[in-house]
Amino acid sequence: MCGINGLLFKGKHETEDIRKELSKMNMEIIHRGPDQDGFYVDDSNIYSVGFAMRRLSIIDLNTGKQPMFSEDGNICIVFNGEIYNYLELKEVLIKKEVVFNTSSDTEVILKLYENFGKDAFGMLDGMFVFSIYDKEKNKIFIARDYFGEKPLYYTKNGNNLLWASELKSIVSVINETPEISKQGLNLYFQLTYIPAPYTIYKDINKLEANHYLEIDCTDQSFLIKEINQNFSNKIDPAISFNEAKSITHDLVNDSVSSRSIADVPLGTFLSGGVDSSIVSLSLSKHSDSKIDTFSVGFEKKSFDETDKSRTVANLIDSNHHEFIISANDLKGNLDNILLNFDEPFADSSSLPTYLVANKTRQHVKVALTGDGGDEIFGGYNKYYIGKMNQKYSSVVPKTFHNSFKTVANKVLSTSDDKRGTRFRMRKLMNAINYEGDFYYNIISLAFQQQDLSRLLKDEWVKSEVFKPYKNIVNNKAEDLTDFRNIDKILSLEGDMLVKVDRTSMLTSLESRAPFLNKKLWNFTGQLPEDYLMKGWNKKYLLKEAFKEYFPNDFLNKSKKGFGVPVGDWLRGYLKPELESYIEDQFLEKQNLFDKEFVRNLVVQHITGKQDNTFRVWAFFCFQKWYKQTYMTL
Repeated sequence: MCGINGLLFKGKHETEDIRKELSKMNMEIIHRGPDQDGFYVDDSNIYSVGFAMRRLSIIDLNTGKQPMFSEDGNICIVFNGEIYNYLELKEVLIKKEVVFNTSSDTEVILKLYENFGKDAFGMLDGMFVFSIYDKEKNKIFIARDYFGEKPLYYTKNGNNLLWASELKSIVSVINETPEISKQGLNLYFQLTYIPAPYTIYKDINKLEANHYLEIDCTDQSFLIKEINQNFSNKIDPAISFNEAKSITHDLVNDSVSSRSIADVPLGTFLSGGVDSSIVSLSLSKHSDSKIDTFSVGFEKKSFDETDKSRTVANLIDSNHHEFIISANDLKGNLDNILLNFDEPFADSSSLPTYLVANKTRQHVKVALTGDGGDEIFGGYNKYYIGKMNQKYSSVVPKTFHNSFKTVANKVLSTSDDKRGTRFRMRKLMNAINYEGDFYYNIISLAFQQQDLSRLLKDEWVKSEVFKPYKNIVNNKAEDLTDFRNIDKILSLEGDMLVKVDRTSMLTSLESRAPFLNKKLWNFTGQLPEDYLMKGWNKKYLLKEAFKEYFPNDFLNKSKKGFGVPVGDWLRGYLKPELESYIEDQFLEKQNLFDKEFVRNLVVQHITGKQDNTFRVWAFFCFQKWYKQTYMTL
């Protein structure tokens, strides 16, 4: 696990000058790889290539140093991530009489490319981003994993190409801070994050999950191509539920086993929910000794669920580590956490995720998580709410709904950040849509499209920001398959995986997600939808596959999620900073927001007249990022 950086310059450049640029980029991501660094520079009269990396040593601690080269020196690779099926792939290559010099998964990727070319990328099961320079072909290939667990940013800067694991590396070596992207800005204030291929910056992009860049070194041109997965495991459409349950049990256990390979200590994040409980149980069964489990709780009891994690820890007899957090625990870390994302990011669960990662890193170097279980097995409330929208809109006339919504917004408004039934009902009523955009409304956690014209000045409002994604998924999201596919390319890639990667890597901890397995996704995507969601029973198949190991009805207990009471904090110790962001001078200098609207939004929340937690938190996180980026220059 590590971070990578790279550049391609037109024309000949001094090796030392390129190395200086790479060193500057590497300095920004030391937290991703504190154990080693590595550099490679190839300069010719036509172009100059530079690779750099920081390494967190997990597998093959002694001989896995990067960059790594082919025997003839014509192919170079730097790699961030883990390949979980590297031993199987190594056996395939050994049968072809390929000789290995290390025990690392990096060398397996290199040898696969030598033998299979670009087809090798689809053979990999893992989380990864890697850069390969093929000197004979004058080409660079940069590939990202199937789900987008590992990040990759890139930009064309004049005659130069730059790419990096984190935005801060690119921004550190370009001449001036880039302009704000209108698309990125509008996506952020709807979703509270920015999914690939966009960023908050104009002309800097994220490489999409399951894609690769093919770069021509001679003219710095590039193509973006999807990795061909060649899924060949077709299941019988008449598969019985019991057979599906048995296969699920084995696939999950196999995935946990493959993701527990490490030459360093590892444990699990245990929240007490279905996913983390099953991962922890499975890991304990694969381990010869007690495993370590880690969880956080909150002083505010409506957010605390440590009793559930304790139940599982006792069940599997783990070495359980529990940390209770308060606002005081975050005061000294808030800027460090939020600004490390390099662009606005308002998923408040990133705060406890960082704290549990930081505590976990004091005991182990690798942690398994339950991330991806909801997307793979149909576990979100919003999935069956999507079906409710279809029934509701077919019965209730649009004009009646609009009137009802106005009344509901007043009746269901809340003043406290509890996120209970009233909050969820209000969210549902505002998401109901008659044009097929319901699901995009329900995942827009801050502002919906029609609200942006009130928040932003006219010149910054952009319509149809979801159109690029609608072109990939069914234009009108109508069923569970559509909802899951939208989440895969938006919520999972842009939010969940970003949160876990940045917070864990900030502490130099590697996080692995066994549910994010191509075989599992391919399998569940072929099953009847009612296997995944039976009536109101979410994740039905997964729970049935593992219920025998847990107390009666434990896996059916409701889960609050990994939330934190930021709404209270914005009225408390964060209030002075929040108020500074609605001052005339600040807002006028920005020239982004409607001053009256944002002031009213913030004041209503601060005074307790209405709970605007999600919207105000999104505004707060944006302003904190903006101040750091543009007002401290």
